[in-house]
Amino acid sequence: MSTIKKFAGQTAVYGVSTIISRSLYFILTPILVHALSPKIYGVFTKMYSWASMLNAVLSFGMETTFFRYLNKREDRKDKVYNNSFITVATAAILFFLFTFFYADSIALWLNGGTDKKAADYVFYVKCFIYILVVDALCVIPFAKVRADGRPFRYSIIKFLNIICVFGLNLFFLYGAPFIIKHHLSGAGLIEQWYRPLWVGYVFLANLLASLLTLILLLPEILKLKLRFDVKMFGEMVLYSWPILVANISFIINENLDKIMLDKLLPARISDQEVGIYGACAKIALFLSLFVQAFRLGAEPFFFSHAKNKNSGQTYSRIMDYFVIVVALIAVALTANIELLKYFVRGGSVALQNQYWSGLKVVPILLFGYVSLGIYMNLSVWYKLSDQTKYGLYISGIGAILTIILNIIFIPKYSYIASAWISLIAYATMMVLSYILGQKNYPIPYHLKKNVAYLLASVVIVYLSFTVFHRNLIIGNLFLILFAAAALFAERKELLLLVKKNEHSDHQQIKQ
Repeated sequence: MSTIKKFAGQTAVYGVSTIISRSLYFILTPILVHALSPKIYGVFTKMYSWASMLNAVLSFGMETTFFRYLNKREDRKDKVYNNSFITVATAAILFFLFTFFYADSIALWLNGGTDKKAADYVFYVKCFIYILVVDALCVIPFAKVRADGRPFRYSIIKFLNIICVFGLNLFFLYGAPFIIKHHLSGAGLIEQWYRPLWVGYVFLANLLASLLTLILLLPEILKLKLRFDVKMFGEMVLYSWPILVANISFIINENLDKIMLDKLLPARISDQEVGIYGACAKIALFLSLFVQAFRLGAEPFFFSHAKNKNSGQTYSRIMDYFVIVVALIAVALTANIELLKYFVRGGSVALQNQYWSGLKVVPILLFGYVSLGIYMNLSVWYKLSDQTKYGLYISGIGAILTIILNIIFIPKYSYIASAWISLIAYATMMVLSYILGQKNYPIPYHLKKNVAYLLASVVIVYLSFTVFHRNLIIGNLFLILFAAAALFAERKELLLLVKKNEHSDHQQIKQ
C-alpha cells in the first residue's frame, strides 16, 4: 500500500468518526442555544475557554513528545509510554491539589468578584477540575491507541463519549422536565433536585462522559508499569517544554478572546456578547472537523515516515490536497450559511435575532481555521528536526498579537475585533512557520499553487457572503465551479496517484 493511500485511509477513519461525533456535538449546539439565552450561553463559552487553556498545561506537550520518542527509541517503547503517562498524571495530581481546595476563591474571581450565584460557580469550578484531571489521564492512553495504528478503537471511544454527553444533555434539559410535567415514574424524586435550564447540568454531563472514557481506556492504562527512566525523562522534557509553551500560546489564540471579551466589555453586555460570538463560532468549527481529523492521522504518520527517502515529496503532496480540501470546505460553509445559521437559532424571535447578529464573523473565522490547519501541516519541520523551540517562538508571537490587539480593539469593536485578530494571529503563524521551515528543514511545497487556491477561495467567499448577500443558489454555483476547476487542474496528479495505488495493490496481491 502506498504511503499516501495508507495516510488517507487512517485519516478517513479518523475523519468519519470525528464528523459523526462532532455532528452530534453540533446538533447539541442548537439544542443548547434554543434552551439557553445568549447570556447563559456566555457562561458556558467562558468556562470551556478556561478549560481549553488548562488542558494544554496538563498535557505538558507529552502527546507529541510520545510520538517523537517512539520513533527515536524504538527499542524502548514501553519506557516511553511509562514516562509520558507518569509525567502527565503527576501534573494532573498536582493541579488537583492546588485548585480543589481553592475552588471558592476561583469561583468568586470567575464571577467578577461578586457573591451572586456563588454556589453555582463553585459547582462549575469543581466540575471542571474533575474534568481536566480525568481528561489529562486519558491523553497518553489515547496517543498509544493512535500509535498502535488502531483508529477504529480510538473512534469508537470518542463516539461513545459524545453519545454520553449528548444523551445526558437531552435528559437534563428536556427529559427531566418532561417526566416532571407529565408525572411519570420517578417524577417526585427528580423534582427534589432538578433546576430548569441550569447550565451546570451541561458541565455535569461532560464530567460523566469523561469518566466513561477513562474506564474504556483501562486496557491501555493497565499495560503501564510504574517504572520511571529519569535520564529519558530529562531528554523528553527538553523536547516537550517548548511544545507545552507553544500549545499554551495556541490555546491563547483560540480561547483568550472569549475570556477577554468577558473582562473588557461592560458587565451588562459581556456574557451576552460572549454567548453570541461563541455560538456563531460553532458554525466555523465545521471546518475544524477536517483539520482535527487530519491532525489525528498526520502526527503519527509524519513521524513514522521521517526516515523515508522521499518523505519531503510526500509531505508536499499531502499539503497540496490539504489546501484544496480546506479551501473547498470554507467556500461550501459560506455558500450554505443561510441554512447553517439554524444551528444557532434561539428559542424566540428576539433571541434568534441576537444570535444571528454575529453571523458576520463566520467567514473571518473560517479563514482563521484554514490558516491554523496549514500551520499544523507546516509544523512537521520543527518536530521532525527536534527544533521545537521554533514552535514556541511562532506560537508565542501569535499569542502576543492576540493579547495586545484584543486589549486595544475589543472595547470598541467587541467580538468583531476578536474574529479578525484570530485570523491575523493564525495567518502570521502560518507565514512564519513556512519561512523558518524552508530555512531550517526545507520541504518542496508548491507555494504558488497553494496560494492561488487560497486567494481564489477568499474571493469566492467575499462575493458569496457580501456582494450576493449569502444567496444559496449563487453561493453553491460558485462552489461547484471552484470544485470543477480544482479537479481539472489536478487531473494529471490524481490519475498518477490512482495508477500508483493500483500498482501497489497489485504487487501486494502477487506477494
